[in-house]
This record gives sequence, structure tokens and C-alpha cells, in this order.
Amino acid sequence: MHFRILFALLILISFFSRPALAQQKLKTENVILITLDGFRWRELFTGADADLIRDKDYVEDRDALKKLFWDDDLLVRRQKLLPFIWGTLAKEGQLYGNRQHQNLVNVSNQHRFSYPGYSEILTGFADDERINSNDKKDNPNRTVLEFINEQKGFRKKVAAFGSWDVFPFIINAKRSGIPVNAGFATAEDLRLTDREKFLNQLQTQIPSPWGSVRLDAFTHHYALEYLKKNSPRLVYIAYGETDDFAHGGHYDAYLKSAHQTDAFIKDLWTWVQRSPKYKNKTTLLITTDHGRGNGNGTWRNHGANVAEADQTWFMVIGPDTPAFGEMKQPQQHYTNQVAKTVATLLGINYLAERPVGEIISSALTPENLTATNK
Repeated sequence: MHFRILFALLILISFFSRPALAQQKLKTENVILITLDGFRWRELFTGADADLIRDKDYVEDRDALKKLFWDDDLLVRRQKLLPFIWGTLAKEGQLYGNRQHQNLVNVSNQHRFSYPGYSEILTGFADDERINSNDKKDNPNRTVLEFINEQKGFRKKVAAFGSWDVFPFIINAKRSGIPVNAGFATAEDLRLTDREKFLNQLQTQIPSPWGSVRLDAFTHHYALEYLKKNSPRLVYIAYGETDDFAHGGHYDAYLKSAHQTDAFIKDLWTWVQRSPKYKNKTTLLITTDHGRGNGNGTWRNHGANVAEADQTWFMVIGPDTPAFGEMKQPQQHYTNQVAKTVATLLGINYLAERPVGEIISSALTPENLTATNK
């Protein structure tokens, strides 16, 4: 009995002596949440896969691809693939999920494919019973986007853009009232910019290789134009090409798409740092909806029966995130932590129908605290 009392007292002392994030004023006023569909932690942290580059079934011109993305040094190799992430974000932000250091990030849902993965990211919990397919059915769960859109100061300051045409259902656009430009939707506004008009026209003229996913360039530029015009405080951007190229067995296109998405993220961050409304007030949080297999036979796929399909990652950069870079200490995180982290950055206590994943506390630690990552 005495041991239990002592243990309880120690817990209370620890709780009241540590800095409370909720009680501290954060610098972040805006959040841009970004996802790369089905992009593996292996390419993120080790660059191009030598075995897949050599496989003629997945690569048309192996020499050309090696010239673009290969180097024997994995540190050089990963920077060739993702120059902004490793040249800027890794120096000024944080990256989680390098399993070579036992720094683990996983989905908590059992299905390990897109709709359940995105729902987990956006709600903060897995709903394995009701969210069990990629069908176009409205999400019965309220997302953090919808929750924040209902808060004072955020009404009509939340928007989403996605390449996959299922996002209006994942976000439940009808119920939430959040503008969701996804799939092959065009920009709709009484005051369209010249670029939006051009994107609307161009999207009808350039066919996508897939019936339900448009090319990411449209998603990116629609989102950037919306940011410039409407100054939202929370934007979700979901790039989709990496997953579709992988399913098709096009490893060369998968790598090139990841490289281009890295350039898109650089484009966003450069604009943020030049905009008075966003500079030093904006955090980017980047992640993926699921992993995928490893090896010749399984890298194209994911799902409940595919090893490594539950293995994910995330990255954070912003004014409240210490520049720890690549997180190398052994620890376990889950995709369900993203929703509450987004809300906390915006000064909001996120509450959902079910218990949600805890905030990624090390990504939100005030800069004046001692860094523990060595």
C-alpha cells in the first residue's frame, strides 16, 4: 500500500513539474498538413532501392535512373532523391520513422490501405469496423479538420486538396462544410485567379493515367492558389501519385514522383517564408497513410497481409519545432497522433468520439528546453 501511495505521488510531482504544452503560447498560427500516398520509409531514409533499380520489370532505363538518384553513400543517395527534405527540413525540423535506429512509426488500423489510413490521420483513431474499404462512403467520424472548422477564429479557414477523388467522402464534405478540391474537381469561386482558370482548362486537356486520381501538379497548384487568395489557417494537401505508380510497378516513376513532391513541398515552404501572413507562424506536418511491402514481389502492394504495410513516418518543421533533425533514439509513435498534434499547434484541445492518439510531444517542445535527441 505504501508503495502505491509513493508511486502516485511521484506521478503527480512529475506531471506538475514538467512544462505543460497547453499552457504555453505557441508561435504557430497556421498548419499545412501534407501526405504522400504510400511512400515507403525505406526511400525516405535510405534513398533509391538498388534491387528495384536493377529490375527491368520495374525500370525502363536503369542507367538513366541511376544517374538521377543513385549513389553508394545512402546519405548522398537520399538527398539526391529528396533534396529539400534532407537539405532543409532535416536541418530545421524533425523526421521520425527510421527503423534502422528503432525509431518507429506505425498505423494503428488493421487494414493498412488508404481510406482507413487517411481516416486515422484525420480523426486520431482507427475505426476498423466501419472504415474497412476504399468505397466512396461518407466518413461517419468527425475529422480534426471538421472539429477545427467549428472553433472560433477558424470558421471558413480550413480547406483540403487531394489527388484522389475519395477525399470528399473521407472528410465528409457534405456534413463538415469544408471545401474539398479533390479528384478531377475544378476551382469554383466567383473570383477565380487567372492561374485557377488556366488550371481548370488544363485539367480537362491532360488525361490522368488513373480513373480516380489526378496528377499531383493540379492538386499542388490549386492548393497554392487557394493559400494565396484566401489565407486559410489549416490546409490539408494530399499528393497521390507515389502510390499509383507503385501499384503499377513503375519504380522509376515512383521515384520521380517523390522527387517532384519534394520540390512541391519546397515550393510551399518558400512561399510560406516569403508571406507576411505565414512567415514564422506556420508549421508543416508531413506523413503517409500506409507503408508497403519490401522486395521484388511485394513493394507494389500493401494491406493487412503485407509485411511492412503498417510502417510509416512523419516530419515536422515550424516555429515551435526544435531542429533535432533525424530522430535516432528508439521510440514508438503512431499515425493516430497526427490529429491532436495539428490541433495543439493551433492552440486547440481536440476532442473526438473516441480516445485519440497523444500529441507528438517532442515536435512541440518549446525551443528553450534542452534537446534530448543526440
